[in-house]
Amino acid sequence: MKDVLVITPVKDSVDTALHTISAIHNSNPNLTYLVYNDFSTKETLQKLKMSESMDQFKLINLSDHVNTPSPNYDFVLKDAQERALKNRQHLIVVESDVTVKESTLNSLVDLANEREDVGLAGAITVDEQEQVNFPYLKFKDFTKEFHETRRSLSFCCTLISYNLLSKFSFTNLDKTKDWYDTSLSQKSIELGFTNIIAANLTVLHKPHSSRPWKQLKYTHPLKYYFYKFTKHRDKI
Repeated sequence: MKDVLVITPVKDSVDTALHTISAIHNSNPNLTYLVYNDFSTKETLQKLKMSESMDQFKLINLSDHVNTPSPNYDFVLKDAQERALKNRQHLIVVESDVTVKESTLNSLVDLANEREDVGLAGAITVDEQEQVNFPYLKFKDFTKEFHETRRSLSFCCTLISYNLLSKFSFTNLDKTKDWYDTSLSQKSIELGFTNIIAANLTVLHKPHSSRPWKQLKYTHPLKYYFYKFTKHRDKI
């Protein structure tokens, strides 16, 4: 039976992030929990420091470790992998715009402990009316509790198993990318693991709360793709 390390990268939108943090702490106060502050404002950093002791997480300020602009997901994943492997833990990423339920994290860990073939296991994202929303609309018609899938999982609330962590070093991540959920989903399949979407585990998702410019994808798609390609943003 493997324990778990839970991480949340934070880039501003501090009220939403604090809600995420509080929900994780309340689901299991004994979790090993790290919050990575990715060059947020001074106000966000101050609020995170105030919350650190109350919500029992360890705050890692990325400006103490790297000088590259946000997003620094490559550093976050490499650092978390090293810590998880050292303590023989699964790794769960919970984004700062996601609210977990009391049983969410434990259920993902139970699944990974029961099935050695699991590479990634993700909770499905929903809105406040419990309707499946972005980025898991592609799974909205799933009815079984657990679905094996070759389609990419998001890091909204996703477990990366200890077995997968042991097989692929995150030092090999492509540094030209901003996000790694698609590439790690593919790498998991390539290495012979099974990726699972847990349709019975729902988490509230408020998409792109920390990076509001990405909302343009839905309101002004031409402007979104202009920013994406001219400013080299959102590289997957």
